[in-house]
Amino acid sequence: MTLRVGIDIGGTFTDLVAIASDGRVLTRKTPSTPRDYGEGIVNGLADLLREAGEPASEVLHATTVGSNTILESRGARTALIATRGFRDTLEIRDLRMPRLYDLRWQKPPALIERRLRLEVDEKTRPDGSIATPLDMESVAACIERLRAERVESLAICLMHSYANPAHEQAVAAAVRAALPDLPISVSHEILPEIGEYPRTSTTAVNAYVQPVIRSYLTALTARLRALGVAAPLQLMQSNGGLAAAEFAAEQPARIIESGPSAGVVGGAALAARLDEPRVITFDMGGTTAKAGLVENGEVLKSEAIEVGAGVMAGARLLVGAGYMLKLPAIDLAEVGAGGGSICHLDAAGAPKAGPHSAGADPGPVCYGRGGTEPTITDCNLVLGYLDAAGLVGGAMRVDADAARRAVAEKLAAPLGVGVEQAAHGMLRLAAATMMRAIRAVSVERGRDPRDFALLAFGGNGPLFAAAIAGEIGIARVIVPPMPGLFSAFGLLVADTEHHTGRSVRMRLDEADSGALDAVLSGLAAQGMARLERDGFPATRRELRRSAMARYVGQSSDIPVGLPDGDARAVIAGLPALFAAEHERTYGFRAPPDEPIMLTAVTVAAVGVPERPRLPEVIPPVPGPPHPPRRAWFPDAGWTEVPVLQRADLAAAPQAGPLIVQEYDATCLVPHNWRANLDAFGNILVARKV
Repeated sequence: MTLRVGIDIGGTFTDLVAIASDGRVLTRKTPSTPRDYGEGIVNGLADLLREAGEPASEVLHATTVGSNTILESRGARTALIATRGFRDTLEIRDLRMPRLYDLRWQKPPALIERRLRLEVDEKTRPDGSIATPLDMESVAACIERLRAERVESLAICLMHSYANPAHEQAVAAAVRAALPDLPISVSHEILPEIGEYPRTSTTAVNAYVQPVIRSYLTALTARLRALGVAAPLQLMQSNGGLAAAEFAAEQPARIIESGPSAGVVGGAALAARLDEPRVITFDMGGTTAKAGLVENGEVLKSEAIEVGAGVMAGARLLVGAGYMLKLPAIDLAEVGAGGGSICHLDAAGAPKAGPHSAGADPGPVCYGRGGTEPTITDCNLVLGYLDAAGLVGGAMRVDADAARRAVAEKLAAPLGVGVEQAAHGMLRLAAATMMRAIRAVSVERGRDPRDFALLAFGGNGPLFAAAIAGEIGIARVIVPPMPGLFSAFGLLVADTEHHTGRSVRMRLDEADSGALDAVLSGLAAQGMARLERDGFPATRRELRRSAMARYVGQSSDIPVGLPDGDARAVIAGLPALFAAEHERTYGFRAPPDEPIMLTAVTVAAVGVPERPRLPEVIPPVPGPPHPPRRAWFPDAGWTEVPVLQRADLAAAPQAGPLIVQEYDATCLVPHNWRANLDAFGNILVARKV
């Protein structure tokens, strides 16, 4: 029995996908339960298990609990122990601001209030030597303060502990002896790299969310056991790899962006299956839209992200609005444009689509749960793109008349236009916002989006994909099977990964190969040990190495893969790889004699399970035929368009306009586009030539 289940929590729906031992693909889509996400998971999983008729052997989970904890400021009462004189690192930050000339902009408050940022007397030099021994009396004073303040979590971050962790280890040991139940996050264990603010911020984030994540995982595991599920629970990390729930509970900072990552991982697996060298993933759900990039089977990743910065649109180089998290993560651009995004007029009367969302409760007006503000979903329903008989295969009833009244009263009347023009205008605004996300992962990274195919998924992605692709100049759109549940499906093709990194500051033309070999072998040993604990045999373990590097004199790094071999091979091969990546990112490379500085190395230990990454084919799910329906287009007005099932596209390409309606999503094929079904089960949408 090998029933493998992927569970993805979104802002509006919780999605479940399972692959049974006989190859069946089973799906469930259930409303999210924000007050208790575990309730929605168990409700959907119970139905799925009954249909499968066999127990789960793996439960894989992507969650937004970590990011929501920060966004909603409901983390633990956390304290920080820092080197004397450095308690305000979280306030000073790195002096980066997202709005350079806005005098009213306020930086986000520190996750740890100043009265709980404590200091000890000690000092370690950058080379690891001790300048000032650790004063244990100052440590004792901090412990008494922690006890008196009843803190719930603790972050420890001392100067240059990445070079010598002895003082951090001593402080942690003393606190654990005095307060054994207090969760502790230690910076040299979380991020042993240079950079005082990134290291302190990352450790503080880990401590702030740790009690919440641990409680969530403990409760979810108990619920799974009560349901009869004995399979181990694994979590999607921000870097796109899976990790055991126990590891996620210890280092929850690594799963902060767990939710959005699974879809990109699934996109990479599908791109490899289709021999697509360049793909932009476009995931539009109920709350946000996210874009990622896949090149030659590899997902574009970032070495640092900001958490709680609101939506991330274009110009992401203007950072500073959130909390720095310097851990490897899939490079995603996210905007507040989803099916539940509220359409409104601002104080000046200008139309706006998002970023605020109606969410799952009350949801869009058409849900009939008390929502009064029109949303993107309401606009799609008014224009006939969505089925007025209901969503999710008819299981969720909708009120098209209520949606039309809301659009008419809140948008069309104040703007002095017709209901259809108002609704379509809001969809155009939302599409423009989403195009910024696509450009952020392509143009801002030195890639031309016209060279890519657009892989559209999420409950609303296929509705907008062709229109967005046409505006950007992308010629091909791929809509995978189960598009509305594709992120949950992505969990089923992910590998287990453990990333370890360390600062290494050396010029390549002066590099010490012995020292570099020691660092690389040490990181590899850590990762392999973790995979061994996860139960992977030596034959199922792989190592992937990367580095951060810059030209000497530059102030920022770029990531680059390391060549195979020992340190001598790395030193010899890295300059050419770095120069090529620098040219692709910034449009130029320096002369060959320009010295290069290596600043950090990372080793990803990957556990590859003994299973196929994707089925050979995912056949379309049969469903009842749908009659044609009227839909509104700006160049043709109300038009009767065919409403097809995915299987209807197998015989021959079908010209738009047409609608492909499925259980979990709806695909809109506009005028001048055509659609057909490939051998795997994807809908391929291409512009007419």
